[in-house]
Amino acid sequence: MIGTLSSLRARFMPPIPDRIRDDFTMLRAQRVETQTPMMYLMLLATTPTAAWAGAAHLHWAVRFGVPALLALLCVLGMLENWHSRKRRMSVRRARLLVSKTNTTSGSVGVMCSAWAVANWLGSPPENQANFAMILTMGSLATAYCLSSIRLAAILNLIIGVVPISALMLTSGRPSEMAAAASLLLATAILVRFILQGHAMLVDLLQLQAQTRDLAHTDPLTGLANRRALDDQIEQLLHPTGKTRPFKLALLDLDGFKPVNDRYGHAFGDRLLCSVAARLRDVIGSEGLVARQGGDEFAVLVPPHSPLISAPLADLILIALVRPHHIDGHPITVGASIGVAQWPDHGKNADDLFDFADKVLYQAKAEAHVVTPPAVTLRSA
Repeated sequence: MIGTLSSLRARFMPPIPDRIRDDFTMLRAQRVETQTPMMYLMLLATTPTAAWAGAAHLHWAVRFGVPALLALLCVLGMLENWHSRKRRMSVRRARLLVSKTNTTSGSVGVMCSAWAVANWLGSPPENQANFAMILTMGSLATAYCLSSIRLAAILNLIIGVVPISALMLTSGRPSEMAAAASLLLATAILVRFILQGHAMLVDLLQLQAQTRDLAHTDPLTGLANRRALDDQIEQLLHPTGKTRPFKLALLDLDGFKPVNDRYGHAFGDRLLCSVAARLRDVIGSEGLVARQGGDEFAVLVPPHSPLISAPLADLILIALVRPHHIDGHPITVGASIGVAQWPDHGKNADDLFDFADKVLYQAKAEAHVVTPPAVTLRSA
């Protein structure tokens, strides 16, 4: 039974892929924050007529109290929404907003559904359909406004439509039974639209993520490109919390051009991929490895990385010193490295690149006096 329910849920309500989960949460929170004022205004406008239409002999707390409470909740909701939209949306706040919307909308839906059912049971047959119309129109409008939050929208439809439709179907009056059947059909169609809209939104975000990856990835080596490196540095230069030092290392391969000229560009490309794999292995998830173009690479070590206190140039050179076996040929290439640390060697990205470049080319110049050419480094 549990397995069947799980398969049905995966079929009709598939989980959000991890790579776009935060983006999806942010987007639907922003949408619901924009659409909920319309929902509050619509519900607020219906409360006077709902109170006036209530069954005469019902207790005043049911007839007038529930609409009054709903009106109060709408006013408080609009005020909270007005204050909330002044704040910057973050992933944490988006998650809280989505969770709160699920809980609040479900609770309000139960309250309104109970009010409509109580009035239905306490009214003469000729007036019962009025409460079904009031409730279902409110549920459909609410579901539309909350459509970006799949669970909240579908939950409101079920709570608002199913109980009153069950009463209409069991009323024994053909007109109400036909209306209930049409209402359930319309609800099913709206649920389908909500699920389709959800799936389209997921597909759109996945496409955006793929496009973003392509725009920030070097097509040859699969490493980050210069744009991704610049973006990461910009984030480190403008942190949300306490600022801490980070390192930037620039690498230029020594001896790559003769290999490329002798064996061809395709061979050189495979050598670059091998170098990229070595760099990726030594840095791992503790930093960002980027290819800037040609035989130039860069390594960015963020403040939280354990590599921040390690001899970065030595680690890289040790990883590159072993021969690369390309098409059966053992190929040895060296590297000149310049390392800059923020904020000691520059207050902005341009200053850091300038400092690392100067150190790199000084190391490369010193390498020319070494015979034979060797792996060289100079770091700060």
